[in-house]
Amino acid sequence: MSIDRIVFQTFRKLGAPDEDAAQFADEIHAAIDRRYELHAKQLSTRGDLETAKAEIIKELSKQMADLQRWTVTTIIAALAFVVAAIKLF
Repeated sequence: MSIDRIVFQTFRKLGAPDEDAAQFADEIHAAIDRRYELHAKQLSTRGDLETAKAEIIKELSKQMADLQRWTVTTIIAALAFVVAAIKLF
């Protein structure tokens, strides 16, 4: 049973006319929809999180490749410096 139907039946039991009970049930339904739309814009879905995760992994992979390239370059430069120092002495 939907919330609209429950609200409608409850108001009917309290003695409200069908038209008023239906109008109130519609208002409750509209308020719930507005609140859901507001939260839907602010909350992440599973798909949003998967997309963010993929972007983070891609960026981390790029950063790791740059770090490895700089590490290898630094090691080669240090070895060249050591070789040059040994040849000078």
